[in-house]
Amino acid sequence: MKLEGDSGPGRDAPVTSREQDAVRILLLIDGACEPLDETAPVSRDVDGAVGVVRTQVRLQKLDFWLRNPDYLADELLSEYEASSEAFLLDLAGSILDSEEPEIRAYPMLRHHFGAYEPLDDALAVLRSAGLVTRRRRGTVNRVRQHDYYLMREGRAVARELIRQAPVFDYYVERVARVVELADGLGGSQLKKRQYLQREYAETVRGERIGSVSVRARARLEALRAQVASAETGDHG
Repeated sequence: MKLEGDSGPGRDAPVTSREQDAVRILLLIDGACEPLDETAPVSRDVDGAVGVVRTQVRLQKLDFWLRNPDYLADELLSEYEASSEAFLLDLAGSILDSEEPEIRAYPMLRHHFGAYEPLDDALAVLRSAGLVTRRRRGTVNRVRQHDYYLMREGRAVARELIRQAPVFDYYVERVARVVELADGLGGSQLKKRQYLQREYAETVRGERIGSVSVRARARLEALRAQVASAETGDHG
């Protein structure tokens, strides 16, 4: 599956089908779900679940990084600046040195609460097939939270997709990076982190969030220059 989109701001419409979105969301939930607490009661509607992604906000924020490689790479650069771990610079470089930010970008709308794209159609595909179950928390009049449960059949289908079509390894690897970035952060914390990006925060509500690829590539080159200068100094 190839997700293509214009890299500039104001992109008009997503180019993926409902089925393509369903595959991406299934692989995201499979890679990002946390194990169920065996001591907690599980209602009949999630009997057979093997993991859960808690809150729609978290799912949307994880999906944002998955769908926007330029933002993911820029976050990896921030992690590198904080830790000086060379592999993070290499990972960011592998994205930004390629056309990935252009050919795999699938921009999201800027909503009142940040990046957002309706997932109902994709989730309907997964739910009708018994692969994912969504459970609402709250009252009839006020839903406080949506949780997304990966069912045993969903995990089996995800594994079979990867086995039959190695092209989906891309999403497996990217989901792993996204989950590492989000480690220990709840949905609201992820939202705050993404709002630190100027392009993200300044996008008009209802518009698609523009790319940071130009800025991220310039930042990558500046950091590489710092590394080269330090290495030259060490050997001078």
